[in-house]
Amino acid sequence: MSAIERAAGGEPEVLVAAFYRFAALEGLPALRAELLELASARGVRGTILLASEGVNGTIAGPDAAVEAVLARLRQVAGLERLQARFSRAEQQAFHRLKVRLKREIVTLGQPDVAPYLTSAVGTHVPPRQWDALITDPHTLVIDTRNAYEVAVGSFEGAIDPGTASFREFPAWVDRELRPLVAERRPQAIALFCTGGIRCEKATAYLRQQGFDGVHHLQGGILRYLEEVPEQRSHWRGECFVFDQRVAVNHRLEPGEHSLCHACRMPLSPAERALPGYVEGVSCHHCLDGLSSARRRRLAERQRQMALAASRGEVHIGRAFPA
Repeated sequence: MSAIERAAGGEPEVLVAAFYRFAALEGLPALRAELLELASARGVRGTILLASEGVNGTIAGPDAAVEAVLARLRQVAGLERLQARFSRAEQQAFHRLKVRLKREIVTLGQPDVAPYLTSAVGTHVPPRQWDALITDPHTLVIDTRNAYEVAVGSFEGAIDPGTASFREFPAWVDRELRPLVAERRPQAIALFCTGGIRCEKATAYLRQQGFDGVHHLQGGILRYLEEVPEQRSHWRGECFVFDQRVAVNHRLEPGEHSLCHACRMPLSPAERALPGYVEGVSCHHCLDGLSSARRRRLAERQRQMALAASRGEVHIGRAFPA
């Protein structure tokens, strides 16, 4: 029975699929046009990124429609083994469909890195073997996500590089990781991210830079949450996701975080209780940087959203940018 079939039956209608695969791809403009037509016709929304190094995407829609898009991608040479992580949403998780051609499916800014070569990346670690690796005192555990994602949740004892974007990871490696490895001499370096794409590419970069014993979490945090029982999990908090759910809990259900409409930072219930938080207008992250004109525009948008909700409509301002 497939993951889609297991998830069906009395549950919310919308299926969310997150996927990626590194592969040397060609003929991308034609593939983009075909995917746009197929997904649009079947009511699938979300974002699919195509580049010469592979595919990366998160899409949502009816079960059969999502599977049709994935099946078409698996017909592409190099993507035959494309896998996806599935979860459910109470409503459509995206406002629109985007299929984009990019230089990289995840931007590291290092054109010589070739993560589509099996020999270039680190060792894949299945979720059920991950805890044994990261609890070993001789392992250095690194969260390759952005700082605002790490603040929502992470693995116990993981190092937060404090980056604002994945592009900053190489500079952090030179500035902090290299001297840290020289000092601690770990037997293994374990990297992880949301779905596996950033940490897999990061291992290719570390190996290119001469680091040994590099590992990454296969399928990322989402697969770990799916496969590892919560009662013995080393994950703490929620996992930030790039759709309207904002974050998911260990059961892959929508969590307690929301987004600040002004600065797009995730906010916990405790942060929403802080001075300066005004729903749809500001939070403690951006309060001091908002002009009066910006505050007025945001307040008006929030008012329009409330009016739309009272009419049973969804205002475009509620959409998470896909």
